[in-house]
Formats: sequence, structure tokens, C-alpha cells
Amino acid sequence: MPTFSVAERDRRWDLAREFMSREGLDALLVFGEHEDAGPAPFNYDTWFTNGRAGTTVIFPRKGEPVSLLPMEMFTKDHLESARRGDTLWMAPENLRMFRDSRVVTATLNELGLAKAAVGVVGLEGFPPWHPEGIVPYRFWTNVLAAFPAATFTPVGTALSRLIMPLGPEEIAVVRHSARIGDAMVRAMAETAAAGVPESEVYAAGMAAGYARGTTPAAMHFWTGPDPLARGLPPWSHRPQAPRVLQDGDIVSAEVFSNAAGRHTQHQVTITIGEPHEDLLRAADVARAAYDAGLSALRSGRTFGDAVADIRKPCAAAGGWEFGPAVHTLNPTIAASGFPGHDMAGADAYPAEDDHPTMAADMELEPGMTFALEPNYVYGRHLAYLGGTVIVGDDGAIELNPYTAQLLRA
Repeated sequence: MPTFSVAERDRRWDLAREFMSREGLDALLVFGEHEDAGPAPFNYDTWFTNGRAGTTVIFPRKGEPVSLLPMEMFTKDHLESARRGDTLWMAPENLRMFRDSRVVTATLNELGLAKAAVGVVGLEGFPPWHPEGIVPYRFWTNVLAAFPAATFTPVGTALSRLIMPLGPEEIAVVRHSARIGDAMVRAMAETAAAGVPESEVYAAGMAAGYARGTTPAAMHFWTGPDPLARGLPPWSHRPQAPRVLQDGDIVSAEVFSNAAGRHTQHQVTITIGEPHEDLLRAADVARAAYDAGLSALRSGRTFGDAVADIRKPCAAAGGWEFGPAVHTLNPTIAASGFPGHDMAGADAYPAEDDHPTMAADMELEPGMTFALEPNYVYGRHLAYLGGTVIVGDDGAIELNPYTAQLLRA
């Protein structure tokens, strides 16, 4: 299991200080989302702390960051980790209780930042879960009232692009996460069969992740002869029995692996019995888009140019795209566009508009990670495939060729 060293901490903290100096900032105020947030979490706090998610970090340009904790349990975990000899980035004296506006105000005053220029991570949109930021209204109103002479500037987007190119230690962890994701999918393919409850397939995948030392986010998971859906299985939020798999079904899933806060994603289509001919046709288009992505995700290009290349095989294939074909990881700040579509039977639902590409101007750099997940549909037969790709010095580095194809149960 690769780990993050103090040298990695210093690399990140130096990047943050250089960022503040370049942007004319005296400090950063960084909000983190609850640690059970699931896929695409807003966990910028952990980039600074290498600790539990769900904290608020205040990082003065001169000095060390301070982490504000949501509950006492965080200090107990920190103490126990210290007793065990773990490498901790935050010293006990730089931890505070709690992270409400009162403590943020006191900490900013303590650090001499009452009239400072402060960059804030959390005010800008973070689609799809937080389209207008994560900072609570009452909290932010209290902070602004307490510091009329300070300047607070949203810097989440700029910081995101700064931290997307991963360092060598982070890339080692991403590779480890990708291997775990493959193991999760293999366990699912080995379990899936006609007559097996779909919940057993789900459990096999999650268990493979847990057994390898991760706590993966709950996967998106649907089964049936032609499911056109994405999200948690319906029995996770409604009282109903899981389906029993049948011959001719597919398992369609998004598997999320998470090792030490570095995420990989794995698109899964598992066939039970002989696949429908339209599914095979759709898989051919999706695979062509995947191959185009391996060529397109190169350093020096823009994300928008790469997206255009990835979508070319879909343009004249006669079917339709279900969702984005590629999006960023670590963090998830950009996704490819795709056209809106009207599925059969969807007349009663809100119309779906075209989806533009997010952050099309972003220049690709070595160390950036992407979920390359092309998908295509003929009729109701959806082929979704792909995995995690790293932008390398000389081209894309493919981590999950196993899931870049239809899988047989």
C-alpha cells in the first residue's frame, strides 16, 4: 500500500503558498464536505490535511494551516493514530473545535487576518451535487458581518486546476486504487449468473473493495434486459426486494474505488447469457470512442479538443449518447458535453437540454486523472464501458483495460 510522506505534504503546502502569493492572497479558507458524501466528494480539505474529510481549513500564507473539526471524535482519532506511529500532517496545536462561524471568526482574528485578502474554496458551484457552492447561508452571513474590512474571493476553480496534476506519490496511490477497482469488478462478474439476486453481485463487488483496505463509495447499479438508469439500486432507498438475475440480463454499474482519498472510476457492463445484437453494436461505438480518448488525452491539448475527438465516433452512428463520455477525477470539476435526448416513455418528465462541456479551456498536463467512460445506446440497449486514465508525458496511461469492454458473467 503506497502512502503519503511529509515530503508530499510539503510539496502541496508549497504549491498553496505559491498560489496565494501569485493571487495576492493572505490566506485560504477551505470548506470540506462530510466524509460520507459518496462519489465526487467536495474534499479539498483533505488535500491539505491528509486526514478525515469534513473539516474546514484556514491556511495563512505565512505559517501552517489550521484545521477546524466538526466533532471531538476527530481529535480522538488523531491521538490514536499518533500513538500507532502513523505519519500525520497536522500537529495537535493546529486543530480546533468546532467549525462553526464563531470558531472561524476567532481563528481568523487569532491569525491576524481581520483585514486580509482571503481566498475561499466552497463558494463556487461544484456540479452536479453543489451547483451553487457548499457554504451555508447563515454561516457565511455571520463571517462577512464579522470582517467588514476583509476581502473574500472565490478561488475554488483556480485551486482545482492547480492540484489536478498529481505528484508521483499520488499517482502511485491512484494506480493502487485502480487495481482495487478491477478486483471489485472481477468479483461482480464471477458472481453474476441467472438465478442470483442482484444484491449478491453488488455485495461481492463492495466486499472486494473493503477486503483490500478501502471504503469505496456506494456504486451506481442497475440490472435487467435493457436498463437505462444510473444511480444507487432502488432497494437502497425504497422497501423492495432486489431483482433476481435472468438469462439475457445485463449488470450496468459505475464502480468507485477510493484509496487514501484518491479516486478511480470503473464503468461496468456485464452480460448474462448471449447479449442482444444492439448491445454489441453500441459497445463497438463506445469502444471506438474509448480508443479515440486514449489518443486524445495528451499533454498540451485542451479538454474541449479532447472531448471533440472522443465524441466523433458517436456523431454519425445512428444511436444516442446516454451521458458524459469523460470527466475529471481528483477532483471532479469538468465533464464532456452530450446532447439532450427524449427516451421512449419520458414525455411526462422535464425536457432534457443539451449539456455543454465544462472547463473546455482547461489545458491538459501530465498527472491529471480522468474517468474515460464512453457510452452509447441503440434503442434501449446501453453499453457503458471504460476506466481511469492518467495524462502522461508521452500520451495517455490506461489503468483499466479490463473494463473497457463488455464483460461476460
